[in-house]
Amino acid sequence: MAWLALADRSGRRLSLRGLGSDKREEPRLPDDPRHLLTRGSIMLETRMSPDGRPQVLFGYTTIHPWHRSLVFQAIPGGGIAMVQVQGKEITHAAIQHKNSGRTDVLRITYSWDSPSRWGRLTLEQPEAATLISVAVENPSPLSLQDVRALMLGQGSHDFASDVVFAALSNEIEPIGITPTLSGDVPIATPWGYRRADTLLRGDTVYTHSGEVVPVLHTVTRTVPARGSFAPIRLRAPYYGLKQDIVVAPDQRVVIDGPEVEYMFNQESVLTPARHLVNGFAALDAHCGPTIAYTQVILPGHETMMVANAPLESLFVGRIRRNMPQLEASVLNGIDRNTLPEHGRESHKVLKWYEAISLAKRRAA
Repeated sequence: MAWLALADRSGRRLSLRGLGSDKREEPRLPDDPRHLLTRGSIMLETRMSPDGRPQVLFGYTTIHPWHRSLVFQAIPGGGIAMVQVQGKEITHAAIQHKNSGRTDVLRITYSWDSPSRWGRLTLEQPEAATLISVAVENPSPLSLQDVRALMLGQGSHDFASDVVFAALSNEIEPIGITPTLSGDVPIATPWGYRRADTLLRGDTVYTHSGEVVPVLHTVTRTVPARGSFAPIRLRAPYYGLKQDIVVAPDQRVVIDGPEVEYMFNQESVLTPARHLVNGFAALDAHCGPTIAYTQVILPGHETMMVANAPLESLFVGRIRRNMPQLEASVLNGIDRNTLPEHGRESHKVLKWYEAISLAKRRAA
């Protein structure tokens, strides 16, 4: 798979050879405006207004030589709608979601396979780990001319101020579970520290409690390095780190200490890295348009030692029982019989306001 285009507040770019780590010497698509992208994914992240007002978020419209458009919009009361027009053909889908009253970030992924007459519109709320998908019937392909209009903003187009980024892939992108460690982070094993992206099924790692457990699987995914995927640098010596590491905002770190016991009646808690960013112990990490993340799956969702700091391994819940969800995820292709079942997270996971309160207390 390859990310071909990215649009954000810093600019818009499209490369037929791929972006960032997906870049190749040869073009992945013919440079022909009439060439049809019959299979692909459009991903965008947007902040939702707390008043639930409708607005056009992202899209394009052209009328030459015939009417063509693709528009994503927020609908009244909370939710997302997608409408595609190709001449007389109209494709649409909508997802309702409960408005929490906050300016939550939502991730919208529209994937299509026109020859198979298959499409899927997905709404994810990264901070709440919620996911809703609906089928899109008989989606139309996009010509390269349409792709340029959509992603580069040519002609009549919309790119609302609430939209954080939009990206285009020429493959069906997975939804749901996603890895959260940069591949070069060192994970403690009985034979010393190993890069996360070199661990294989059957290797063993140390847990926070000093146990040795086997690696069941390692998963890797390349994503746009923007929005809820934008990398964060955790700096040594904070959190017990012996060196700086780069993680995704959703990577959860084990935090302990007297403040934790006092505030939450727990010896330790899990805090997403996004809530740790404070300009010194954790800060935004700059990189190119895409980034590859890796994670390991352990039998009991044990906490790993990463550069001497306790970090969460990949939590897969009971996804092995849900074949449609499994096949749509980054775990697609893994034998479900080799996947564990994780009943619940290894520690209490702090909500955003709890993490902020803890950070303020520690800084006091």
